[in-house]
Amino acid sequence: MARELTNIQKKILEFLIERKTKGSVPTLAEIAGFFGYKNRATVQQHLQAIESKGFIKRNPKISRGIELTIEDKFFIPRPVLGEVAAGNPLTIYPDSIDTVELPTIARMPQDSFLLRVKGDSLKDAYIFSGDLVIVNPNIEPGDGHFVAAILDDAAVVKRFFRRKNRIELRSENPEYEPIIIERTHPNFKIVGVVVGVYRSMDKKVG
Repeated sequence: MARELTNIQKKILEFLIERKTKGSVPTLAEIAGFFGYKNRATVQQHLQAIESKGFIKRNPKISRGIELTIEDKFFIPRPVLGEVAAGNPLTIYPDSIDTVELPTIARMPQDSFLLRVKGDSLKDAYIFSGDLVIVNPNIEPGDGHFVAAILDDAAVVKRFFRRKNRIELRSENPEYEPIIIERTHPNFKIVGVVVGVYRSMDKKVG
């Protein structure tokens, strides 16, 4: 398909898709207002780039003249392989517990998988209960990365830090204390680095 979209182009396309699923695509003014652009020419430039990459077609003679050209590929079913606790550890599941329809523009690196977040300990990082995290098992975690890890047969998602003789798994909520793990702990394993977060447009965050 078309060439890779930039981050802002992805966000605009996501907005177009979300609005389309609710009835109609937005006008230039609505796109500019949503993204805080004072100049509609900036929106025009982004739309032109998105069109050149094959995701939309535009009819400048019509107010809502943006046609999405990937309608048959808007969403792809993806398995959710388990739940990870953003608070205290939760039991993991050996098989898929659910499926979710991910937009085609939600990038899933090779071998990556989805886990559903439970709990509120990452709320200050804007990762909320019910969100899906995209986990890449092929990345070596570094200090500050969010990781999905197995601890004593339960799964957690936390911010990762190496120390001399231990590992610290930190929350992004002052109500939670860090989890301190000895490096020699026999039942601790990092399963991957979180490379993305997906939140359904219809899910209410609370």
